[in-house]
Amino acid sequence: MLDEGCGSPVSPPVDLRPVQLELPGERRDKSVSTVERLSIPVQAESQRFQMPPAPAHGPAVDKSDHRLVYQLRADPCGHCLIFNNVNFSIDSDLSARAGSDIDCEKLEKRFKSLCFQVRTLRNLKAQEIDLELRKLAQLDHSTLDCCLVVILSHGCQTSHIQFPGGIYGTDGKTIPIEKIVNYFNGSQCPSLRGKPKLFFIQACGGEQKDQGFEVGCESPQDETCRGSVESDAIPFQAPAGSVDEPDAIASLPTPGDILVSYSTFPGFVSWRDKVSGSWYVETLDSVLEHYARSEDLLTMLLRVSDIVSTKGKYKQIPGCFNFLRKKFFFLCK
Repeated sequence: MLDEGCGSPVSPPVDLRPVQLELPGERRDKSVSTVERLSIPVQAESQRFQMPPAPAHGPAVDKSDHRLVYQLRADPCGHCLIFNNVNFSIDSDLSARAGSDIDCEKLEKRFKSLCFQVRTLRNLKAQEIDLELRKLAQLDHSTLDCCLVVILSHGCQTSHIQFPGGIYGTDGKTIPIEKIVNYFNGSQCPSLRGKPKLFFIQACGGEQKDQGFEVGCESPQDETCRGSVESDAIPFQAPAGSVDEPDAIASLPTPGDILVSYSTFPGFVSWRDKVSGSWYVETLDSVLEHYARSEDLLTMLLRVSDIVSTKGKYKQIPGCFNFLRKKFFFLCK
């Protein structure tokens, strides 16, 4: 049984047809049938999916080529602001996000090791989150090379023009993702013009649950959804009379040098384990640990999507909105 973290009603199964990615160098176990894979009991830590070794030959692109690669030379290379919302007000009807502190600790350590100046804020209301984001965007980033924002919270669908989804403050009020991102675009944040702005969102994109579809024994075996698994979903209620206006798109600033990584496909839930943290953050942290020295960010995010997509009875696949102009390699100590 899945424990619904937000108590949203069970949606009917959605018949999706995702495409599974098979990355070079990865071998899949074809000895387990689909039915067996979906009914495998909880595995011991030593039996879980093992990360394949990083390629010995390193990246195919020259990291020093400024035409193809963002150049990170400053130390710290940029600010990293992490919002970790765990406990919500009673009148918000939002449950506590058990396991989120584990996610937060992993990402704090990981991004510090990747030369970011990390700051963490816990249990903020929507207005407080908005204020802290604006303060970050108003800083002078001229001596830094990039900026990174992580949001760990409940999420929902929202009406949008550019970036889908919204996140909840602890008071139950929402902030659209596109509002968050646009604080850092070239128009609003001049000192980050031409520099990469990265956003990692661990929150649901909606309330739909994907039961996936049977494949011909192509997926590596993984643990099933456990009783300690919750979702970060909140039902979407479109405000009366809200309609996207296509004519307004042309007047919006172009979101150049921005990447937004979502833990799940828009409209679907994102799963979080009370003990080990969310599938997305657990996998992202592991992939960064093994590949950050040799692979660019987009390649690593493909690995994250592939690994997360094999987990559990209910399925999840992370994705991103990418407006980066060059390859991004983290600065590793």
